[in-house]
Amino acid sequence: MKKYKVLLILTVIAAMFLAACQPETAVGKKLVLTSRMFSPPEEQTFFINEILKPFEEETGIEVIFEILDQDAMLDRVAVQQETDHVTMDIIVAHNGDFATWTDAGYVDPLNDIIGKWKDRTILPAFESDTDVDGVTYFVPISADVYLLIANNKALPYLPDGADIDNLTYEEYAQWAVNVAEGEGEGKVCVTGIPQKMWVYQFGGSALSYGGGFPDVNSEGAVKAWENWVKIGAADGFMPTVLNVDNCTEPLMREEAWLSVAHNARVGQAYASNETQFTVAPAPSGSEGIGSIAGAHGFGIVKGSSNYDLAVVLLEYLTRPDIQLKIGKGTGGFIPAMAEAVEYLGDEPVDEIITKALMVFENAKVSGIPASKYQDWGSVKLIFDNIFNDMVLGGGGVVDQALLDAGAAELEALLK
Repeated sequence: MKKYKVLLILTVIAAMFLAACQPETAVGKKLVLTSRMFSPPEEQTFFINEILKPFEEETGIEVIFEILDQDAMLDRVAVQQETDHVTMDIIVAHNGDFATWTDAGYVDPLNDIIGKWKDRTILPAFESDTDVDGVTYFVPISADVYLLIANNKALPYLPDGADIDNLTYEEYAQWAVNVAEGEGEGKVCVTGIPQKMWVYQFGGSALSYGGGFPDVNSEGAVKAWENWVKIGAADGFMPTVLNVDNCTEPLMREEAWLSVAHNARVGQAYASNETQFTVAPAPSGSEGIGSIAGAHGFGIVKGSSNYDLAVVLLEYLTRPDIQLKIGKGTGGFIPAMAEAVEYLGDEPVDEIITKALMVFENAKVSGIPASKYQDWGSVKLIFDNIFNDMVLGGGGVVDQALLDAGAAELEALLK
């Protein structure tokens, strides 16, 4: 009994010590974090329970976490700026939208904050998006690229001599044809529901042939279309492809055997049963591997009444170990801090991050220039329509006139 009394006393003393160490001005304070990232329910649960709750226990600062899409976030901040009543403190935006926030003057410079961090280094690839004329407005949290994932049942259909870790798009297309012929139905997954991820899945293949992004009708884009059209002509896509908004579930259900998809979604499928899948870098074209690289970043809202508390949260969320914890807990996002790689282990999700880092650092990558267009959803729709009309329904022919018309539509959407 005496032993338990001693333990109880020590526990109480420890709790009092932790409370005393928390900044007096922080205990009981609330901070509003508004994000377009972590919208899937399982990601929200992880971020709240495994990332934010330990922060609250460490600092005494309560974080109110809310999910809003980009337009809703911008609308809310605009009203708060106009009325001089700012209640949002930190926002998480996509790098394709950083310029919209900085051009509007809705976020504060962060150079002084970042300059005090001595144990972390932001990967250089992020600087072109986070900085404006040498001023940093966003701190990146994570990045994503595209990886190849294959059900191991597809491996016997690999073309002769093909190496899955060094696959070309021509070999990928032939692999898809071989699977369709051998199994009696297509097994390639892309996101066929309009305005989802197809623009990025195609975009990476166009980059691998020297095209740009978004690019519909250049020589490099045409070479990419040829491979996708070959798959379509052989009925190589899964039969329900036009109903797919995320390839993770079809892969896990084995409706799909092949996909080049967002690395976090690949990670979710792989982690469900790593003995069932093989993961590799995205296929390459004549100019090497291409991939769309997205990222998210933290910004402190201009006029925040909790600026000092926001700085404390940013310091916590950018710690290398926390960065990797966030990346692993959400399927395999690439951490933005170079030192985070030191914490990589040998779990399946660590393999996803390692392969994604290889693509991120060595491939020809492009960000998402959404702010250059009047409506990014309309940009996506151009590629969706071409997929439906030419890849699925074009009889195996690349229609240059159709592609030229799509390019004209793209140009008309530029701001």
